[in-house]
Amino acid sequence: MGQREDRFHVEVSVDDYVVDVRAVGEVDIATVAAFRSALWAAPARPVLRLDLSGVRVLSAAGVRALVAAHLRIRARGGELVLLHPDPVVARVLRATGLHRVIPIVDSCADRELVAC
Repeated sequence: MGQREDRFHVEVSVDDYVVDVRAVGEVDIATVAAFRSALWAAPARPVLRLDLSGVRVLSAAGVRALVAAHLRIRARGGELVLLHPDPVVARVLRATGLHRVIPIVDSCADRELVAC
């Protein structure tokens, strides 16, 4: 299941325990609606793993969407985990302080929760 645009697309897969979302492209003002929709449409599971390895740009609008998704998932008793952010995106996550709020996994060995 996925949503496609020229500059951005999302792929979603659902398991019993985990929802995997893979975002590819640029998350900015033009594409944030599709990004937010994919995160909010994901079924409730204990863990939502968001693979950011294919995201080249994460704007302030994208950061706001991540914060909203984190709060929504946490309110349901779940956890949002960010996987393999591109170095540019990782810099944005550090600059905004999100790396202190949302777990970020750079490699498979970093966290038991993440099965690669």
